Amino acid sequence: MKILVTGGAGFIGSHLCDRLLNEGHTVVCLDYLSDYYDPKIKIMNVFHNFNHPNFIFLVKNVMEKDKLEKIFQKYPIDVVIHLAARAGVRASLEEPLQFRDTNVVGTINLLELSKIFKVKHFIFGSSSSVYGDNKKVPFTEDDLVDWPISPYATSKRACELYCYNYHYICGLNTTILRFFNVFGPRNRPDMAHFTFTQAIDKGLPIKKFGDGSSSRDYTFIEDIIEGIVKTLKKPLGFEIINLGNSHPITLNTMIATLEKALGKKAVIQETPLQLGDVEKTYADISKAKKILGWEPKTSYEDGVKKLVAWYKTAHSS
Repeated sequence: MKILVTGGAGFIGSHLCDRLLNEGHTVVCLDYLSDYYDPKIKIMNVFHNFNHPNFIFLVKNVMEKDKLEKIFQKYPIDVVIHLAARAGVRASLEEPLQFRDTNVVGTINLLELSKIFKVKHFIFGSSSSVYGDNKKVPFTEDDLVDWPISPYATSKRACELYCYNYHYICGLNTTILRFFNVFGPRNRPDMAHFTFTQAIDKGLPIKKFGDGSSSRDYTFIEDIIEGIVKTLKKPLGFEIINLGNSHPITLNTMIATLEKALGKKAVIQETPLQLGDVEKTYADISKAKKILGWEPKTSYEDGVKKLVAWYKTAHSS
């Protein structure tokens, strides 16, 4: 198939491009290379594919519908996997309008073009953040998600509603994947696993928010990619599916696991809990098991070892 991957030079997107190329698909990798973090990092994520005959790399902004339309005109896109987004809970508190524009407007542009050009399947990368500070655990896809607690979460939920709207109006096969706290090699430099790994390695202090009892359902990147690929093969009308490890890890355990993998002790700076942060994320993945035949294979400890091995290789200088 010819597959458009937006945000294709990012953390999840670049791994997905690798996998799709390995499976024989043609990949149209679209990324704006925004300055949210160093664009050179994104280039390096996909540089090894630049000479691949089935890899097309385009620097475009999902907010520019006229330019996107030319891509759909030139390439007969079978599937859109929409991962491009402004990311980060705390960043969204500072720049909510940018999150609205990139995430919501960009998604509507792609949905509209998918309708016009009769795309067979639209896969949207959503987030566990839509569940807000849900006290009922584990989180299931039919939980009420009307109380997001950050502009980032709100933008993702708005996109989900637009996805359903386009499915309802024009029958667009649409699958929403709610990713739970993805980590692994090529982690964005603003994500906790990367910042903590780097700080512990260099003997710099890390900020521990709260008493360390908050927990996240950390999911290894390879498992997430497997879930996306399985979704690609199952256009089922409209579905929302959790992709998580279904095994929450406390912040204290996360720090201890990184310390063990690095062989160094963390210098910890106690910090109050941050606005927009939730107490826990915890995925019920029974739907993913039933519909996709998917479940995570990588334990948290093994995932951290792979992350640290990548970090040491990528930052050996």
